[in-house]
Amino acid sequence: MEPYSCDTFVALPPATVGNRVIFGKNSDRLFDEVQEVIYFPGAVHSDLSKRLKCTYIEIDQVPETYAVVLSRPAWLWGAEMGANEHGVCIGNEAVWGREAISKEEALLGMDLVRLGLERADTAEKALDVIVDLLEKYGQGGNCAEGEEFSYYNSFLIADRNEAWILETSGKYWAAEKVQGIRNISNQLSITSRIDREHPDMRNYAKQKGWWDGQEDFDFAAAYSYINTASMMTSPSRYCQGYTLLNKHKGNITFETMMGILRDEPSGINMKGEFLSTASMVSVLPRDSSLPCVHFFTGTPHPERSVFKPFIFVPHISQLFDTQSPTFELERPLARKPYVKPDRRHPLYQKHQQALEVISHNKVLTCALLRIPAPWLHLLLAPPISVSSSLHP
Repeated sequence: MEPYSCDTFVALPPATVGNRVIFGKNSDRLFDEVQEVIYFPGAVHSDLSKRLKCTYIEIDQVPETYAVVLSRPAWLWGAEMGANEHGVCIGNEAVWGREAISKEEALLGMDLVRLGLERADTAEKALDVIVDLLEKYGQGGNCAEGEEFSYYNSFLIADRNEAWILETSGKYWAAEKVQGIRNISNQLSITSRIDREHPDMRNYAKQKGWWDGQEDFDFAAAYSYINTASMMTSPSRYCQGYTLLNKHKGNITFETMMGILRDEPSGINMKGEFLSTASMVSVLPRDSSLPCVHFFTGTPHPERSVFKPFIFVPHISQLFDTQSPTFELERPLARKPYVKPDRRHPLYQKHQQALEVISHNKVLTCALLRIPAPWLHLLLAPPISVSSSLHP
């Protein structure tokens, strides 16, 4: 499978309006994958002998987990993106480099997103959670249902006060504290500005012959094949995303972020075999008396989707309209051909019906434009109604 991935963005004051941190992400996945938006309440775990089952492996549980709202591929345990009750937001990207991708089942990057949200009340603590789990359990396993698709991960982690980029290659990692605006895509992007790192990261690169130990250390150059000198002038989505952020620097709002996620010329709003299957934008006020607001589409095509707000409040009920049916997870490649179960949730089904109506009306309009003018007014005279079944 071609190495495609998503785009995640963050903007911190003074790049934003109203002293707010703005976070955004498009989740670009296989075009037929359903993504659900689901809420899990916080919990106290008294029996720590009981192991936690993630997508593929079991890990140690912790005494307390925080409430989270997740946008996730409906077939797995982890999440592409989400937020917790303390205003921490995380999104991940697939990345590739010199280190061979492990197919051995371990923690997926998406598992690490959920674990970071469930176990940390600040962005930097979430970074600590992820790198500790990475060291203990590793990352690996198939990342798509019914397809062979494996990768390492980068993460953008934000809270009300700060944001971090965490990029990984196997168990090795580097982290950069964000200043102003930042984005990540499907490439390593941390160069020589490294604020935290795996203690053996440089030595490993030197042993592998990726760094001579003399030049200034450049994480992306050492662990991938990227020419970092031309990274910001390439036509990549990473470069295009930064250009869009920088264009609005100083005036970035949540509407600005939604516009970036809907941008087609840059490729950020992806279409084709890989599709922007779900999108998220979060508003994180630095004033702790104000609530964080998290907008999710729960549906593909961000330019045709509504971003629906979610706020953590007491006594939240489950989000049934965006919750997919539950099926027992099979190993995605256990049998051929693999038949995916129907995981469409009610909102996804309504969205599909609406797209069919839009598509039908476009075809009808094109056909009408080819009809001789004297007959056109007769065909347009009757009112066109939409079936009430399309309305929730």
